[in-house]
Amino acid sequence: MANPVDMVEVWRAELLECVHQGHAVVCDETGAIMHAWGDPEAIIYPRSSCKMIQALPLLESGAGARLSVAQLALSCASHQGAAIHTDRVGAWLADMGLTDDDFRCGPQTPDDKTARDALIRADAQPCQMHNNCSGKHAGFLTLTQHLKAGPDYEKIDHPVQQACKAAFEEVTQETSAGYGIDGCSAPNHACSLHGLARSMAFFASAHDRSDTRSRAAQALVQAMVTYPELVAGETRACTELMRAMDGKVAIKTGAEGVFVAIIPEKRLGVALKITDGATRASESALAAILVKLGVLNPAHPATIARLTPTLRNRRDLAVGGIRPAAVLQ
Repeated sequence: MANPVDMVEVWRAELLECVHQGHAVVCDETGAIMHAWGDPEAIIYPRSSCKMIQALPLLESGAGARLSVAQLALSCASHQGAAIHTDRVGAWLADMGLTDDDFRCGPQTPDDKTARDALIRADAQPCQMHNNCSGKHAGFLTLTQHLKAGPDYEKIDHPVQQACKAAFEEVTQETSAGYGIDGCSAPNHACSLHGLARSMAFFASAHDRSDTRSRAAQALVQAMVTYPELVAGETRACTELMRAMDGKVAIKTGAEGVFVAIIPEKRLGVALKITDGATRASESALAAILVKLGVLNPAHPATIARLTPTLRNRRDLAVGGIRPAAVLQ
């Protein structure tokens, strides 16, 4: 990833202590670049930011025809493993006649403190339903049953993953440079920042079209903004910033400093990558771009908490702060 630009600064007192660099692209519905920072053609793994794309075959195939809006939101989620997430995923599995053992995502200690503490008190181990990707995998299992395919739905040659790859390449309008295995064991296909932003603009303009894929994209976006608490969870940037924008914008984080945004009113897609993978930087940079595009109120408490958070030490003393670099202001 050559030629990144300074995107986020970390100050301690009056000294610039750290700089996070990265790339970002804003595309319109034609795929044209409206704004760019760094290299739009930088190749990245979108990681969990592309879960909406991975959920397209679930709806296009008809497999998800009877799923609720909440289940569609979970299919796009990187959730906290709270009860509101795991209870719904568990019920979804039960409806399919499946159990936690049918997942291929692996167990994960929940990030939700209440759920984590309950496991500790019960001397119990986390299960695969606690995995932040279990909603996406419930969608994979739903599609697997619909296709009457084998149980190893996470394999690259499985019909589910072949459908996901086809959807990914079609909405990014790129032939993927390759794939890596994500934290949840599913393939994650590489693309350019431009391609990822282009795919988000496809979602943002889906309401203008009536074809099967566009209807699927529109349903997934609507599910995300209807249930932001299922897409991530309380205290999380995705949830709090979507609420701050009154359900008018869908956003989704991915590991290693990736973030995307879908802005239907403006028919714009945003893709962002912080090269060192820092979450504090990706949240600040995304908030700055959303403010710049006029869809996020800079004075909203959720915005301030991500855009310009105060650094505090162990005694809760304010010792510095994080802020977008000049190119984003």
